[in-house]
Amino acid sequence: MADDLDALLDEVESKFCRNVSVISPSPSDIKETKRKTEGKSRTQCSTNQVPRKSFDEDDIDSLLEDILDDGDSLNLDMPKATKNDCTSSLSQPASRRCCPVFLGGSSVATGVGTSTSQRACSQLRCTSCDFRVMSFDDHEWDSSCDYLFFRNNMPDRQKLQAKLKRKRTSRAYACQCSWRSTLILTDLRDQPDLKWVCGKHKS
Repeated sequence: MADDLDALLDEVESKFCRNVSVISPSPSDIKETKRKTEGKSRTQCSTNQVPRKSFDEDDIDSLLEDILDDGDSLNLDMPKATKNDCTSSLSQPASRRCCPVFLGGSSVATGVGTSTSQRACSQLRCTSCDFRVMSFDDHEWDSSCDYLFFRNNMPDRQKLQAKLKRKRTSRAYACQCSWRSTLILTDLRDQPDLKWVCGKHKS
């Protein structure tokens, strides 16, 4: 035991006290140090029934590897954003609105209307009744149409056919509370009684 303790002290000196001048301890000091060290060892063994294990470099490396492996396994369970996800979200079509909003006869192209590209809006919605505006190419509404007819029959196309008349280049529009037939391009700003707006186009 004494030899082991001497070797331990020599190792400590060689590692940590290389550049420090050390005064040789007296024999009485060495005995006192041994007594204190042995007493500490007995106390630690009695309080901690299992002596604490010292770790060398290999143990520390293996622990670090275990922690990293656990981190990788946790990351596998979490969804990761991929390049394809980003490109797919970017490739989704953006919504566009007509400005201004136009009506038009069947000879007028439909789509997103602008001041330079004057097209009849095909995504009209009424802000009064909240119905989507329906349209019928090459037809016009009969003069006998009234509010109750559209109130009772929207949005059944088959029932609405009862009040439609054939007319070339005309287009008949209707929601649940309003209706209109037109042959030419018409700006909705000139029709204040119609509460129709563009409901957005996917382009």
